Amino acid sequence: MHDLMTETINKFKNLCDYMEIRIEDYETTKIAINTDETEKIGTSFESGGNIRALVNGGWGFISFNNINLLSTFAARAIDHAKHVGRRKLVLSPVPSIVDRVKAEPLSAPGSITLKEKKKLLDDYNKIILNYDRELIKNSFLAYYDQFKKKYFCNSEGTFIEQELLDLYITIKIIAAKDGITQPAVVTNGSSNNFDVCRNLEEKIEKSCRTAIKFLDAPKVKSGVYTVICDPAVTGTFAHEAFGHTCEADHFYKSESLKNEMRLGRIFGSKVLSIYDTGLDIGSRGSMKYDDEGVKTEKTYLIKEGVLTGRLHSRETASILQEKPTGSARSVDYRFPPICRMRNTCIEGGNSTFEDMIKDIDLGIYAVDFLYGMGGEMFTVAPAYSYMIRNGHIAEAVRDVKITGNLFETLKNIDMTGNDFKINDSGGGCGRGEQWPLATTESGPHIRIQNVSVGGES
Repeated sequence: MHDLMTETINKFKNLCDYMEIRIEDYETTKIAINTDETEKIGTSFESGGNIRALVNGGWGFISFNNINLLSTFAARAIDHAKHVGRRKLVLSPVPSIVDRVKAEPLSAPGSITLKEKKKLLDDYNKIILNYDRELIKNSFLAYYDQFKKKYFCNSEGTFIEQELLDLYITIKIIAAKDGITQPAVVTNGSSNNFDVCRNLEEKIEKSCRTAIKFLDAPKVKSGVYTVICDPAVTGTFAHEAFGHTCEADHFYKSESLKNEMRLGRIFGSKVLSIYDTGLDIGSRGSMKYDDEGVKTEKTYLIKEGVLTGRLHSRETASILQEKPTGSARSVDYRFPPICRMRNTCIEGGNSTFEDMIKDIDLGIYAVDFLYGMGGEMFTVAPAYSYMIRNGHIAEAVRDVKITGNLFETLKNIDMTGNDFKINDSGGGCGRGEQWPLATTESGPHIRIQNVSVGGES
């Protein structure tokens, strides 16, 4: 593969300002069970690649499945770039790298048969369906693993062969009564350990109990509350509400957004630090190199309340005169890399949970997450919530939705916990057509003042 890619690059590199080739091989296993029916099971194999060429600031992009026509595709990429190039662009410089990165799983899904994986899900499903068929109406179980080998070569002398593993399990429980439905989710993921899918029986039984319990919970009364988020909700907030905002290709063409996201702006108190990293070995967002062959790093986005960084490709880093962060990623070979998160975290602090709750007269404790939508105006929906009354956890409430302006909410975070937790879940991050991309969202308990909570008026 090295000779084919480098020969093609050398043949065409004098006809463009920059060229890169990425080729990927996949082995993917998927299992999906919907209540009493197996909807999907099997393993697929796929190979493909792409070529990007840069001419006068314009990108030409070709994706393909036939590597025998590399020269033809390279010529087309250059031709495409010539039609859009109208500016001067020098990519931010990075070292040329020659490296081979092997996957080193603690427990490899490839050593587990498809039959064993299916039995694991069947056994989990039996727990759910035998728990209480009158109240637990549906279950959905999904398993996914993918072994990927990626080859990257560019006109600057970089050649990287990188193996990546991704896997997850997601188990969704739906309880229902009198027109009320309550979901519960058990989910784990990893980039190196199939064992995260094992021994989930107690969590599943607990989730069944919780889903049934919340059927009788009243709807939360809408209003403004002090909210404590557990680590899973914190991670979702960090990712959805703030992480996407820091993907530099969101705003580098907008003067108003560049001013909004100017480095040095105060976004919160000194207790607030947010970072993104590809270095947490084992997390789904970890990797040594991004899809531009740039080494990943830990990038502080906010440090002690001050905006200090954003997530860059080589192009956005050059335009904003900052350094690349190893954040250029694509969901697969069909797409060019764009600025994307890896493991986005609110950094742990010094506060205990007891410290956070003790002086709250009326508040909400948000636990686990169902979904989130980001941007300047965001929404995060926890899976479960409890009222806080006079410094203690009180009754369960449902249909809690945390909404607000991102910048105001960040300023209202006044405590961060000493219980930081990495949260690897199933599914993935979506942006545009590129979904699902493996990411991780992490953090400690946090306390936020003056939060708008939607519910019953």
